[in-house]
Amino acid sequence: MNILNEVTLLQRLSIAQLRQRFAELFGEGTAASNRTWLVKRIAWRLQALAAGDLSERARRRAAELARDADLRLNPPRPKNYPPAQPQALVAATPSAADPRLPPPGTILTRPYKGQLVQVLTNGFAYAGSVYPSLSAVAKAITGTHTNGYHFFRSALCNPRGRNAHLQRPRGELMDDRHSSGGATM
Repeated sequence: MNILNEVTLLQRLSIAQLRQRFAELFGEGTAASNRTWLVKRIAWRLQALAAGDLSERARRRAAELARDADLRLNPPRPKNYPPAQPQALVAATPSAADPRLPPPGTILTRPYKGQLVQVLTNGFAYAGSVYPSLSAVAKAITGTHTNGYHFFRSALCNPRGRNAHLQRPRGELMDDRHSSGGATM
């Protein structure tokens, strides 16, 4: 039978049939269930049987190369490192606050439903509860997972209001009377 026709027929066989054909050609079964791999291996074997396998000269050369190869028979030995010197215990320093956040005591206002959130040293106060992150506050407000920094971006971008860079801000400083977004201190 033509090898090309046999390979075409292999494409139509099920995995179980390909395994059976593999066992017929190789003399041993396989647990492989990858169709592409099975088809390639069977096609290679069919071609080797039809056109002849490696020549005796090629087999001898492969065996020679295998003998000359440096094969590791034992795993590498672990390196002996000098014993570690006992070091003085350093008191843990509290981690610095996130530089993206305003200082504790700042009130963040969000135009979305007029929400007010107070920045604390250990979290954020909203609606009588303390939350560990801005994302947790945003989730409590919206009911869905939201990135807290994105949700409060208008309040975090410029804590003193949109025109704080001007020498005389034009009434944009945020306080409880004029909260349309931003932060107050």
